[in-house]
Amino acid sequence: MLEWLKPAAFLGSIVYALIGVIIFWVSFLIIDKLTPYDLWGEIVEKHNIALGIVVGAMSLGICIIVAAAVHG
Repeated sequence: MLEWLKPAAFLGSIVYALIGVIIFWVSFLIIDKLTPYDLWGEIVEKHNIALGIVVGAMSLGICIIVAAAVHG
């Protein structure tokens, strides 16, 4: 009934969450290096809304892929 409260299941969930976050961060850094411009400067300093939407969609896509890979 409360199998998710078992220490092994809880620790496994934490480990998989950390692995997912690390994989997302590394993939985002790789994509940031592959783009010909500074993503942070374009989005925050120049207020490029279209690029912000594209980067947000890309981030969601990466997160879905990582979640599917971690889940099973």
